[in-house]
Parts: sequence; C-alpha cells; structure tokens
Amino acid sequence: MPLVFALLLAGCSTALPPEAQPVVPPPPVKPVAPDQGKQLVVGVDDLGTGFNPHLISDQSPLCTEVAALVLPSVFRPGADGDLQLDSTVATSATVTSTAPFTVSYELNLAASWSDNAPIAAEDFVYLWQRMRSEPGVVDSAGYRLITDVRSRAGGKAVDVVFAQTYPAWQRLFSDMLPAHLLKDAPRGWGTALTDSIPVSGGPFQVTALDRARGQLVLARNDHYWSSPPVLDSLVVRRIDPTAMIEGLRGGELPLAHLWPDQATLAALHQLGPAARLQAVPQPMVVQLGMRTDQGVMTDVRVRQAVGAMLNRDALIAIGTANGVGGVRDDAQLLAPSEPGYRPTAPGGAPLHPDPALVNQLLTSAGYLRDQNGRWTLLGGPLRVTVGAPADHPRFLAIAQEAAKELDAAGVDAEVVTAPGPALFADPTVVPIPPSTSATPTPSLAAAPPLPPGPAVAARPGHGARGGPGHAVAPHQIPGHGPPPTPTSAPVAGPGGQLASPGISPTAATPTPSSPAAAPPVPAGVIVDLAVMPRAVGADLPSTAASNFGCPPGMAGVAQPSRNATGFCFAALQPLLDATLGGALTPDQAVGTIESILWQQLPAIPLFQPVTTLASTPKGDQLTGKIGPGPLTIGPFGTAPSWQPHTP
Repeated sequence: MPLVFALLLAGCSTALPPEAQPVVPPPPVKPVAPDQGKQLVVGVDDLGTGFNPHLISDQSPLCTEVAALVLPSVFRPGADGDLQLDSTVATSATVTSTAPFTVSYELNLAASWSDNAPIAAEDFVYLWQRMRSEPGVVDSAGYRLITDVRSRAGGKAVDVVFAQTYPAWQRLFSDMLPAHLLKDAPRGWGTALTDSIPVSGGPFQVTALDRARGQLVLARNDHYWSSPPVLDSLVVRRIDPTAMIEGLRGGELPLAHLWPDQATLAALHQLGPAARLQAVPQPMVVQLGMRTDQGVMTDVRVRQAVGAMLNRDALIAIGTANGVGGVRDDAQLLAPSEPGYRPTAPGGAPLHPDPALVNQLLTSAGYLRDQNGRWTLLGGPLRVTVGAPADHPRFLAIAQEAAKELDAAGVDAEVVTAPGPALFADPTVVPIPPSTSATPTPSLAAAPPLPPGPAVAARPGHGARGGPGHAVAPHQIPGHGPPPTPTSAPVAGPGGQLASPGISPTAATPTPSSPAAAPPVPAGVIVDLAVMPRAVGADLPSTAASNFGCPPGMAGVAQPSRNATGFCFAALQPLLDATLGGALTPDQAVGTIESILWQQLPAIPLFQPVTTLASTPKGDQLTGKIGPGPLTIGPFGTAPSWQPHTP
C-alpha cells in the first residue's frame, strides 16, 4: 500500500496545470460537397414556350425532347425512323375490324402516371376529344376520323372506331396527356403545360422549371415501371453563347444543343476536336400563313399579289441566319429532311418579287393605285397586319422584314405580336398587345418596327371578296463542311460565368421589348399574315389533310376547329380525303396537291430550322456517342442510359 501511494503521489507531482498543457490541433476535416446526385448538364439557348407537343405554339426542340422522356406513346420511331410498338405502354395494338375500321389496344397493366393513376382509356378519350375540337393543334386529321373510343378491362383495353379506313393509325396516341389532371382544369389544354408537365408516364419527370434563372430539371421517375434511368437528374440550362463555348472548351459542359447564328457556329467550329458538331433538323418548317377565312386574304388574287411583293430569299436568310440555322423549304407538304422531299415551288412569284404581276392581280381584284403609289379599294388603303409570336425574336425579325417589303410595294403594313396560343388558334379576331421590336442577334438583319394601326374592323379593303380561286438527295445541312465566316464575334448575354460542376444559367436569347411610344393596338385585330411553325414528321396524307383540309362535320362537336390558316378549298378536299383513306397513294396525289396549294397560296413555306448538337469527347463517352435521333424524338431519346458527369 505505501508503494502504491508513493507512485500515485509521484504521478500527481509530475502533472502539468491545465494552462500549461500543449495545444494539439484537431485533425483537419475534409469539406464534404453537397450531394448533387448522379446528374448530367446540357446547355441550351432557349427553354421554349411550353410543353404541350400537340400545340403549334409550343413547337420547339426542348418540347420535343421533353415529351419523348416524360409522355407515354403507343408507338415510337426506332433508330431507322420506322414506328415500333412501345411495350411499356401497350402490349398489343392491332386492326381488329374493317367494318367499321377498328383498332384495339391492350395496355400494359403496370403502366401508370407518376401519381399512381393508371394510364388508361380515359387518356385516349381525352387526347381524341381535344385533338378534334381544339384550335391550333398539330396533325389532327387522324383524330377527326375517330367516331368512338370504347373502354374495356377496367380501362386497360381500348377499342378505337373510325369513320373510314385510316392506314396511318399507328401515328395516333403519341405523347398522351394525363386526363385525370387536365380534363377539369380551367383552360387545361391551352395553358396547363406552359411551365411544366404535372405528372410523368415515362422514365423522367419534370421537377423544376425556373425561367428567370433558365433551368429545367428532369428527375428520375421513381414510379416508372420499366428499366429506370441511370441518372438521378438531367439538368437543362439556358446559357449564353460565349459561356457555352467556353464550357465546351474547358470540359465543364459535356453537351450543348442550340440554334446558332453565323458567329456562334463559327466559334463552335473553332473548338476543333474539343467538340463534335452535328446538325439536328427540327420536326417543323417555318412559313408565312395567310388568313384565308377572314379579312383581306380571303381573295386568292390578294394572296398571290402579296406573295409577289415579298423577297422570299431575304426572309429565309433572316430566319436561318444566312443559312447556318436552317434549310430552304420549296414544298408545301414534306420538309427538306424527310424522305421523298423534292422542290415543287413554281418559277417566279412567290419566289421573287414581281411588280408587274402584283399590278395585274390587284387591278383584277378591283384595287387602284393612288397618286402616292399606295394600293386602295373603294377609297380606303389596302392594309395587311403581319403577326409573329411574342417570344420568338427570329420570327419577329421575319415579320418586320415582310412588313417593310409590303410597305415598299404600296401596302399599309403593320407588325403586331401575341402569345403563340392566341396567334395560332382560330378565334374570329385575336386581341394583340402593342407592336414590338426585337433586339436582334448580330447576324439577324431586322427591319425597324412599324407602328400599330387601327383595328381591322374599321379598315376599308378588309371585306370578304370572292375570287378565283421522285426522291432527291437531301439538301446540305448546316453544321457540316467548312465553318462559316463570322460577321462578328459571339456576343455574351447577361452573366455567363462558368461554375463547377456546371454552367451558370443565363439569358441567351434576346427577347422582344415594346417601343416606349407605341400606342396600344385595339382588341379585335385580324392577323392577315403570320410567321408560324408547321409541324412535320407525320405521313404525307395526314400532313396535307391536317394543314389544308376543310373541317369535317363530327358527331358531338358543334364547331370543329379549322386549320391554322382557315384554308378550305372545295375542289381539293376529295383528293385529300382519298389520300387520307388510302384510296390514292401519296405518289399519285402529291403532285396535284402541291400544284393547287401553290396556286391557292394559303401559306408560303420558308425554311426548316436546323439546330446544332455539340458534344465533347467526355459527353460522347457519357451518352454512348449521342446523335440527332429520329426527327420527331430528337437527341434526348437515349437519355435513360446516359451516365453522370463528374467534372
């Protein structure tokens, strides 16, 4: 015991006081980065205006790509473009009767929306009812032939009955929408999908859209019943051209998809092996649609005269940024990238201005030229209102140039803008905000804005007047061959700073702004001539009947919606009907249809937009060497197999 006590005493005597203890720093703590999950960032220059792929107004590259990942389709195009049954949605789809023509669908029992509501017959009914009656829709002809949609097996089997044989039935019921959420929503069809798609029936779902910051997030749909995506999220960010190019060069940005101007495409080419560039034809063409059912354009002679006033080459150059963002379209039906396309445009007007023809046509229609060189009817000026969607700067630049050319030819022309859903729908008159002018990109030669004028209803000259009414090699696609010579260096938008592990979202596309001194345009303006997209990618008979056919009488639909221009030509309708039903092949009918359309001129085709897909070597590795994809799907079709990016 004494020994133990001595040892304890010795230990206590050698201990240092607390203040004298040596300070030992704690081991360094490694900062933990917030878990971003397995994600991949894609840079874009535009988030589009909405996500309803069935609306003309929402047609955009991103709308096409998001629909392919979020919305269910019975048939989808394969790598070769041929339609294939999507077994995750339907286990079978076959023609079960020819009298009446009936297609029966057996739906996958596991197929459901991300809120657990089944993908079922009510979704078929909803799309059918909307497509045959709503204005401003894409490819409605096949839906208008349907007389009944019958549910079986608790909604998991569907029989679709047609008024006649419809050979292209496999193209129906693509990108189906959630009926249980939209059918009772106020204005659910036209606006509910402007900023999101509320639920998903595909491998990804829209979880966030911040238009101010320029970011869309597609997260894995955890309720998807088939193979899940590898990524936790696919992030789409709007980035200005300078930041996008630097991100590709430095490797922070693996992929970019944009509609470039000359300077931006030249800068992309200068990246060399740092970025592989591919042209991506879009499933639309841009055209000048003429309002044939109301206003001054009801007279075919006036439509032809307007076509003879316009410099179509100049309009195409503005819309395509001098050829780098699109391919000239010289046909009324097929787009340049589609198999079987061939130019059908006649020589002369409306390809080039023809003052002598203008004089002949307007004089025959009763117009006179006054001492100032302006065209008049019954003492009042000939006025043409040119419309463009409010959020498309290039479309607005085309409208401004068209108005400038019409004014130079003696026509009082004005430019007005409106939201796309209103501009491309079919009300008798469209309320239009004030005339606007865009801040063009360096390569866009926009005409100066024109002041708005009085309402069409008060204008002389706007009364309805009756009037008389083989495959080739695809055109060269922008993005291939030697790089273009830039007219100026890429212009950076606001922000544009690189950030790891991605790119800061910034505004990329200039937006129209209203002139301070522009007075408001009275409600009730009729848009006579509109710069508008026209969807392509369906079969030729459906394209022809949807865009240029008369609205048919349909049971249960008091007033079937017209096509985007209101065009209805009785002599053409039997030919459209025979082609749609398969009595005539497209080869037998296309020549005559094209000839009639060029003579009647409900629309003047301009170009097919072509975007550019840029991928770094790392981006190719993560995506399995991404490609443009089928025309109606786009580059994101393989996104479920993409790997995450770790900068």
